[in-house]
Amino acid sequence: MAVVSKISPCIWFDGQADEAAAFYTSVFDGARILRRLPYTGTGPGEAGTTMLVDFELEGIQFTALNGGPEFTPDEAISFQILCADQAEIDRYWEALVEGGQEQPCGWLKDRFGVSWQVFPSSMYDLLSEGDPGRIERATAAVMSTFGKIDIAAIEAAADAG
Repeated sequence: MAVVSKISPCIWFDGQADEAAAFYTSVFDGARILRRLPYTGTGPGEAGTTMLVDFELEGIQFTALNGGPEFTPDEAISFQILCADQAEIDRYWEALVEGGQEQPCGWLKDRFGVSWQVFPSSMYDLLSEGDPGRIERATAAVMSTFGKIDIAAIEAAADAG
């Protein structure tokens, strides 16, 4: 099998690589498992157990590695999901936050501790173009949001000047 991406993220898990890859590929349309590689007796895993799972989300190859308990994901790296509308935000948010934890400004940690930003693509224009007062109000509304972004609430705050 050819490598899909020259550069791709590798997420370290402690025995949850199969479960995580199956979960992520169930959340994103058109996602797929590309391959599984077992441990051979060399490394921290028992021979025959999954060492890594390559999977594809939105055309990007990811690797889930069963590396052991030494490292865990944290917020220093997150994956952004730019959404077209509130319905798309709601769908991804509900799927990914289940068993996880809401975070500020549209961020969440999923059940595996991986951080995601579920954010409307329209916010980039709202937060960077036009009246500086409107930009400031929109930015303040995003920064004060705990949990899922509500596009209508952010736009209303931006327009409340």
